[in-house]
Amino acid sequence: MTYCVGLLLDAGILLLSDTRTNAGLDNIATYRKMFLFENPGERAIAIMTAGSLSITQTTLARLSDANEDADSPRSILRAPTMLQVAEIVGAMLSDVTTEIAAKMERMSQTAKASMIVAGQRKGGPMRMFLVYPEGNFIEATPDTPYLQIGEHKYGKPILDRVIEADTTLADAEKAMLLSMDSTLRSNLSVGMPLDFAVIERDALRISRTRRIPDTDEGFKRMSNAWSEELRQAFQRIDPL
Repeated sequence: MTYCVGLLLDAGILLLSDTRTNAGLDNIATYRKMFLFENPGERAIAIMTAGSLSITQTTLARLSDANEDADSPRSILRAPTMLQVAEIVGAMLSDVTTEIAAKMERMSQTAKASMIVAGQRKGGPMRMFLVYPEGNFIEATPDTPYLQIGEHKYGKPILDRVIEADTTLADAEKAMLLSMDSTLRSNLSVGMPLDFAVIERDALRISRTRRIPDTDEGFKRMSNAWSEELRQAFQRIDPL
């Protein structure tokens, strides 16, 4: 399982993913689920993945190959708009899903994956899309300025209560990390280390990236402080 979350704010885009994958309790591994692409000064794009590792790795490999091929119409680094970037990713994901699903059906198995695609190109707005296995997608809006894939239910409440389009990057980063902390505490199939990235509005480059290991003292302090604040708030509330 996975938890990835992306925020589309007035000030920029924030992205966070875990790195745990598993095919059973005795087969747990760490794989990156956030992939960053940029032509600094021209565009910055991020893709986060959830679901079948065979599908996501094949899709990302083909997208990377297309970026290296000057004649490929499927290069996300040459697509004229972020909408077309989402369409390229969706078409590639759909093709790979169909291919792999056909092979797995013969063994009575299934495989699916979904992706969050976000970024900005020069002259265009920041945009963020959730791409489904079939290749169709939905887009983040000012009314719903975040998207999640994977094990999203535990981390959703704080985002619903805190995140608005005009939330500052600093506050959004805190809310995003606490959303992940809630998920980590409630689901063992989501695990550290975490990958975090920021694309500031009109920067047209990856503004900041960070790998957060399970030994990170800052994340531990935030997690402990949040737990203590919740306990104190619970005690202050009068029963009905």
